[in-house]
Amino acid sequence: MITAIVLIQADVNQIPETAQAVADVPGVIEVYSCAGDVDLIAKIKVRDHEQIADVVTDKINRLPGVRHTATHIAFRSYSSSDVEGGFSIGEE
Repeated sequence: MITAIVLIQADVNQIPETAQAVADVPGVIEVYSCAGDVDLIAKIKVRDHEQIADVVTDKINRLPGVRHTATHIAFRSYSSSDVEGGFSIGEE
């Protein structure tokens, strides 16, 4: 599976509706409303790169309220237990 993170700038008057519409797109597994440079962050899991194009370009970018997106493809995932385990190598 390929994981992609999509940073979304949305129309400020439609953020909740836009977030729900993004969450309803097949392939989107989570959507976060946040403060900062972007309004929404969507996490996508799909089988191949063509599906990323379908989810982002053909679906998310065309939703009402979406003004701009930036897509980042993840190479690896780390959890806090993975990071802690890496620092404890050789410890008993």
